[in-house]
Amino acid sequence: MIINPNSWQLLRLLQLTSPALPVGAYSYSEGIEYLCSNGTIQTDSDLCDWLKREMHFGFVTNEAAIALRAHQAVMSNNITALNYWNNWLSSTRETEEVRLASWQMGQSLMKLWQQLPDHQDDQLAIYKSINELLPTAKENSFGKGCNYAIAFGIVAASLGIDASNTIVGYIYSWLSNLVSAAVRAVPFGQTIGQQVIFRLNPDILCSSQLALKRLDNELEWCGWGASLASANHETQYSRLFRS
Repeated sequence: MIINPNSWQLLRLLQLTSPALPVGAYSYSEGIEYLCSNGTIQTDSDLCDWLKREMHFGFVTNEAAIALRAHQAVMSNNITALNYWNNWLSSTRETEEVRLASWQMGQSLMKLWQQLPDHQDDQLAIYKSINELLPTAKENSFGKGCNYAIAFGIVAASLGIDASNTIVGYIYSWLSNLVSAAVRAVPFGQTIGQQVIFRLNPDILCSSQLALKRLDNELEWCGWGASLASANHETQYSRLFRS
């Protein structure tokens, strides 16, 4: 049987971005729940505007750029770069909630990756080095953890997903999760949620191109609104989500 390599890569990408991926993404809203609660997001247009600004000016493009660097580090066998960018990402998170969410999801994905049956013998050494280098959940209490963007780039590279599709998949996964959170927090309805994602498809591609082109000294963002929402969510009286 002849298998199209592009179809194989697509299957891997679909699995990595699936809502069924057991990393706990469904339990985080990155401040969306607070924004819905205080009336900032009340309609699908409000949600579209907020997410569009985040993709153009917020932190997710930086996260995708870090996922790209993790992907490149694995492909070039530059394992020490993984540690550098993981530490960089941990130190630039604005709130404890966001940082802990990134660590929990990243560590869950790394644990899943270790249990996938597709590792080749010639790759086992580098995978072992990666697992020994990056922090685990046991080190969270000491201020260390493996960020989700780092884990996503590592796993995507190991599954043969190219850099461009890795970035598109990362941003799509982020967007889909926040739309799902808004659907549960506001009750928009599933159909409206899908309409929002559909309308934002061009912005996903634009954000992915920004991430692919962003140089190390250009890793900056203006997402103070999301930072304040996350900080306020931490003390919200009643909530569904952990962030």
